[in-house]
Amino acid sequence: MEIMMKSRNSSCWVFILALCISSCKYSFDTVELSSPDGMYTFNLDVEDGLAYSVNWNGVSLIEKSALGFRLNDGTLLPAGVTVLKIEKASNNISWKPIYGEQSMYTDHYNEIIVHLNSDGWQGKFALRVRAYNEGVAFRYEINSNEDLQIDKELTEFIFPVDATVWVSAAAQSEIKRHRLSALSIIAERPLLAELSDSVFTAIGEAALVDFARMKFEKDETKANTLVASLEKGDKNQYPVVVPKDGYNTPWRYVMAGKNTAQILQNNYLLLNLNEANKITDTAFIRPGKVIREVTLTTQGGIACVDFAVKHNLQFVEFDAGWYGNEYDDASDATTVTVDPNRSPGPLDLQKVIDYAKDKEIGIILYVNRRALEKQLDDVLSSLKSWGVVGLKYGFVNVGPQKWTSWLHEAVKKAAEHQLMVDVHDEYRPTGYSRTYPNLMTQEGIRGDEESTPNDGVITTIFTRMIAGAGDQTNCYFAPRVTEKMGSHASQMAKVICIYSPWQFLFWYDRPTGAPSRTGGAGGAEGTIPEIDDLQFFDDVPTVWDETKIIEGYPGKYVSIARKNGDKWFLGAIAGTEEYKLSLKLDFLDENTTYEATVYSDDKSLNTRTNVRIENMVVNSKTVFEKNILNQNGLAVIFSPVDQIYTFNRKHL
Repeated sequence: MEIMMKSRNSSCWVFILALCISSCKYSFDTVELSSPDGMYTFNLDVEDGLAYSVNWNGVSLIEKSALGFRLNDGTLLPAGVTVLKIEKASNNISWKPIYGEQSMYTDHYNEIIVHLNSDGWQGKFALRVRAYNEGVAFRYEINSNEDLQIDKELTEFIFPVDATVWVSAAAQSEIKRHRLSALSIIAERPLLAELSDSVFTAIGEAALVDFARMKFEKDETKANTLVASLEKGDKNQYPVVVPKDGYNTPWRYVMAGKNTAQILQNNYLLLNLNEANKITDTAFIRPGKVIREVTLTTQGGIACVDFAVKHNLQFVEFDAGWYGNEYDDASDATTVTVDPNRSPGPLDLQKVIDYAKDKEIGIILYVNRRALEKQLDDVLSSLKSWGVVGLKYGFVNVGPQKWTSWLHEAVKKAAEHQLMVDVHDEYRPTGYSRTYPNLMTQEGIRGDEESTPNDGVITTIFTRMIAGAGDQTNCYFAPRVTEKMGSHASQMAKVICIYSPWQFLFWYDRPTGAPSRTGGAGGAEGTIPEIDDLQFFDDVPTVWDETKIIEGYPGKYVSIARKNGDKWFLGAIAGTEEYKLSLKLDFLDENTTYEATVYSDDKSLNTRTNVRIENMVVNSKTVFEKNILNQNGLAVIFSPVDQIYTFNRKHL
């Protein structure tokens, strides 16, 4: 690897051999780092303060932008900057996740650590930069003799144009399209920007574990400029503290692509920026499909377990109210005390847990943050002793450093008790599930609870899903599916398109055998009908060996293909416009013939869901064509023909 540096008062570029870099001192103005494929270049400038810029494929993504912090006493960190020394490294490995969107990830980058002289801070401040083929990232590394309090992060992201951006004010609020110049909110991350019709970029945060959450705020004094905004809570009651004796901030990253599909394809960059798995025994970690039990009764629990067995689901989750009013600080989550406002009961939870375990179905329990903050250790110990396999952490506090640290420690403690976790509400991931893969999924997404129409879902896919798994709370038979959201086939497609190792299905529905008028489920009183559509949900997995983000544009259309074992799965969704899908099936394995089971919307059918189910024979040379009406969808399962033939012979 070569690193380019330009000396003060010189127009000559000097090439420094990597072997010399770590042991020499320099007074250079600029340092340049390139990705292994040469597509990305990161330029660090120390001539006038500390600044950086990023280019991709010869195009400017980020213009010269400031770096650093302002401390509570007004000190700028760094200040009076010169380069003390530079260390270099490179990495080119592959690693196998416990589960994921792929069975193997490539972690290939060039890296520099630029140690800086700063007024009063010689050798105690550094910038680590990594250039991947998927994007570039940097973080601050601080080694102080005392704790520091940060007043403001000064990191800028200056775009070369007044970009089109897709932003939301909160993790679960609507994602809207704006011109950057018209932005009036502090925006969530990741933030997607369109610089031209062939250049898109995404900026965000990775490896947020014990720091304040970053968002993006427009700088009203500079054109096309966003500034990192750290959350400190109302009235700044939670200061951002950098502890002494060595601290690394979260990464800030910049990704690019000729289209939005290319950026989403590379979202594993965030995983690569996190530490490797720290759980020694991962046998307890199990992806799968979940049905929510809302009646809070023994009868309802047994019915859900039986449904899960029949329809190849792996988990049943008991929702809020099993231990009392979730909003009452006096409620004790180490007891089973049904909230009478939610259900009259009775609930013999231990009986349901034992019944489920006998049938290899896991029970997940929802616990509100109030109980977790009050009695986390006792709750984890109790639930583990009962035989529960996981928790849904409810309405957790997020944003300030205090709550960021608390939540990730709570995930770590759950791992120590061999319990899996789903985080409810505003938490948005930054890759921690690589380090603690018992963190199966999280919301931080505007899901089906919000009746999001398909165009909003497609926008979510190309923005929020850069960050990682999303608990969409997928529903199927609820009236809102056709009244507000889209169609039933698009609900199927979402299970493929929106990645989540735990997929919550039938969110507002209950199985036959459950009490019909007990508990709440979006107002539903009927039960899940045994119709042919259910075969799709029986068959679809939740984790993947290979993923192909085929094409798409926020709000308009998307198609994604994923492989699990020998089967491929295709999901396609239309938003505000009709989607004329014309797709060569070259992602299929060569020399293999497949039977394609196609689930599509057809309003001419006189059925409960208007889903047409068709079969056709295809291979990797087939061009698959389908017109998908606006707000409709399509789901396809491709099964090898020899596999189907073997199955049929066994069942003759």
